[in-house]
Amino acid sequence: EDVDDVICTGNMSSRKGLNSACSVHEYSGSFLGQGAHFKMTSVCGHVMTLDFIGKYNSWDKVDPAELFSKAPTEKKEANPKLTMVKFLQVEGRGCDCIVLWLDCDKEGENICFEVLDAVLPVMNKPRGTERTIYRAKFSSITDTDICNAMNHLGEPNRNEALSVDARQELDLRIGCAFTRFQTKYFQGKYGNLDSSLISFGPCQTPTLGFCVERHDKIQSFKPETYWVLQAKVNAEKESSLTLDWDRVRVFDREVAQMFLNITKMAKEAKVESVSKKEKVKQRPLALNTVEMLRVASAALGMGPQHAMQIAERLYTQGYISYPRTETTHYPENFDLKGCLRQQANNPYWAETVKALLSEGINRPRKGHDAGDHPPITPMRAATEAELGGDSWRLYEYISRHFIATVSADCKYLQTTISFSIGPERFTCIGKVVTSPGFTEIMPWHSIPLEESLPHCEKGDLFPIGEIKLLEKQTSPPDYLTEAELITLMEKHGIGTDASIPVHINNICQRNYVTVESGRRLKPTNLGIVLVHGYYKIDAELVLPTIRSAVEKQLNLIALGKANYHQVLEHTLDIFKRKFHYFVDSIAGMDELMEVSFSPLAATGKPLSRCGKCHRFMKYIQAKPSRLHCSHCDDTYSLPQNGTIKLYKELRCPLDDFELVLWSSGSRGKSYPLCPYCYNHPPFRDMKKGMGCNECTHPTCQHSLSMLGIGQCVECENGVLVLDSTSGPKWKMACNKCNVVVHFFENAHKVRVSPETCELCEAALVDVDFNKAKSPLPGDETQHSGCVFCDPVFQDLVELKHAAMRHPMHRGGQGKRQGRGRGKGRRPGGRLNPKKPKDKMAALAAYFV
Repeated sequence: EDVDDVICTGNMSSRKGLNSACSVHEYSGSFLGQGAHFKMTSVCGHVMTLDFIGKYNSWDKVDPAELFSKAPTEKKEANPKLTMVKFLQVEGRGCDCIVLWLDCDKEGENICFEVLDAVLPVMNKPRGTERTIYRAKFSSITDTDICNAMNHLGEPNRNEALSVDARQELDLRIGCAFTRFQTKYFQGKYGNLDSSLISFGPCQTPTLGFCVERHDKIQSFKPETYWVLQAKVNAEKESSLTLDWDRVRVFDREVAQMFLNITKMAKEAKVESVSKKEKVKQRPLALNTVEMLRVASAALGMGPQHAMQIAERLYTQGYISYPRTETTHYPENFDLKGCLRQQANNPYWAETVKALLSEGINRPRKGHDAGDHPPITPMRAATEAELGGDSWRLYEYISRHFIATVSADCKYLQTTISFSIGPERFTCIGKVVTSPGFTEIMPWHSIPLEESLPHCEKGDLFPIGEIKLLEKQTSPPDYLTEAELITLMEKHGIGTDASIPVHINNICQRNYVTVESGRRLKPTNLGIVLVHGYYKIDAELVLPTIRSAVEKQLNLIALGKANYHQVLEHTLDIFKRKFHYFVDSIAGMDELMEVSFSPLAATGKPLSRCGKCHRFMKYIQAKPSRLHCSHCDDTYSLPQNGTIKLYKELRCPLDDFELVLWSSGSRGKSYPLCPYCYNHPPFRDMKKGMGCNECTHPTCQHSLSMLGIGQCVECENGVLVLDSTSGPKWKMACNKCNVVVHFFENAHKVRVSPETCELCEAALVDVDFNKAKSPLPGDETQHSGCVFCDPVFQDLVELKHAAMRHPMHRGGQGKRQGRGRGKGRRPGGRLNPKKPKDKMAALAAYFV
């Protein structure tokens, strides 16, 4: 029965929720045989994330060893800006029942319970034993699947959610402890590591280990010379036939020469046997996640994470079934013909599909049933114009793969002719396709065209055209491709089908490997030294064995066969012991680091003077950029992802350190900072990592007190601070977010006045213009007023988002809308950041 008839009895109204990120769809329908009013909305990934409580997030104040047991954890909102918990509570208040339509995998089950924790306290209390929580199980966003899910509602799986909680806590505690220790240890000693974080991960590190293992095999490879005997015989019509030597190759030159001399004595090659055999090339198994990622990398040139993002988008748009599955076997009741009919009008494979439908499809091969989701299948027809780019290329492959699974096997006739030349045997093999089968739709799997073999029988003689000895060398293996790495990770149980792309992306982001041509992963110097160091201290930190065992334990939790607390305690105890041994033995890894990297004192260029010894400190540009005083042996962190230069040789009034200027570029923001204050906040209301634009010094000419103008027009806590270095293209920038306000272009001088605006309490600004370029009325050159309220300044102010280099910062720009605000007013118009894609909007459309 159509979902429209089952669920809905009226029209749907849609609106944005209070967080502006998720839509809310409301409509009337029937639920379990009763009339009901429905509200459907979505979340943006995990609602909550696991983290240590406040003080344990400080790298400087906490011993990393405490993170294994002493440090308490808490669930925090994954994205506080989305206020997801408040949004869910507002929408869930007064509801009687909740139906959970989250992704049907372990992560989805975990999010189910995050949603329940938020909404159950505000829902109506159940009467007696009345059931109020339901779980919908579906594999694709199609009418049939949604309807079936609504008619067979189950319950969320607590065990699967607990297995995700366990993985999160293990990765957090183990990863943070090792990462903090080795990052602080090595960045405090070496200047050219070129990585802002030397991270360790229970899955990430074995993943890197596979890449370095292949690198080591390449480096240690010693080529060997070998010899091959190659014979050519003359067949009919002046064509020749190249024969393969049955011995394949020999590694002794003299022995090879002996065989050549023996065979050269013969003038003809005699046919010893002719065999013909029909062979089959099997159609592929149904498509699961790992195979899709392998093909995307090897054949389509897409990285695993990029491919996964495209697959998820195709799923939410209803084009394919759920893309995270380990299963390669279709259930008996799966509508294969229905899915195939959807593809009958595509110009690329319409003829093949119509032929299959008329002649009858082949039942797909029996694969592995992991009990999660059906294999990845196209659920809706699409065109190249409709999807375009990588989305179409991935969809095309998924569609072709599905059609191939219900096509016939490829059949070919293999003819093998065995020859004797003297005492030596040679062979020639030819293949002729008798039935192309699935290779019509997947032509890259087709049997290559070969020259047809001559017709002959046992005892026939062929004149020898040529016999020669070929000298060759064994070659080393190539660097691992992403596809080969995915295979190794699956084989050894490192990560899940969902997390494998993340781990591969992490080792690229951390500068442990680089992606070369052909999507091959070449380890960097840092990646190689780290893995060799782990092998030297404790090989199990990098070998896949322990993580594989942990994954098995986590799967047992999901199946309800292992206790969550016991698995957590046991695993953390093992890694805590390993951590202490690692710390005690770090000198072993340090010896390897010394050979590959330069000490801090020998790195960088002199930039600014130290306030303690008044000698020049060196600026180390490699990530993470920092200043190092070799005389005092002190290192000072700096803001990242920008340029650093000396700031007019001015000094901080508190500690006598020379100030430096950080800038994100001409279109972005810039501010001065004192290296010492940036690392050691001088006042209680300051935190580590604050520049002069947040410094509360009452009289310093660079401080917030002297240059602050008014409250930011977008964020709640930021203050717009004059950038005194930006003239003649003057601007003020928020000291918290990436808002930049351009104003008073070509002004000669802009100063912040001690006086404030009577309307909004923002500081007034004094502006001096050159007479020739003054935009002020009446050819005035000077004016004092409020940036937000003064009508004279109204047209001279333009709001923009800063052009930040770091991808975590928002982009976009635009003119100010309405009036801004000072310290006590909200803006008339706010620029909204780009909204996260509303995943469930497509699902909700099926309920009307």
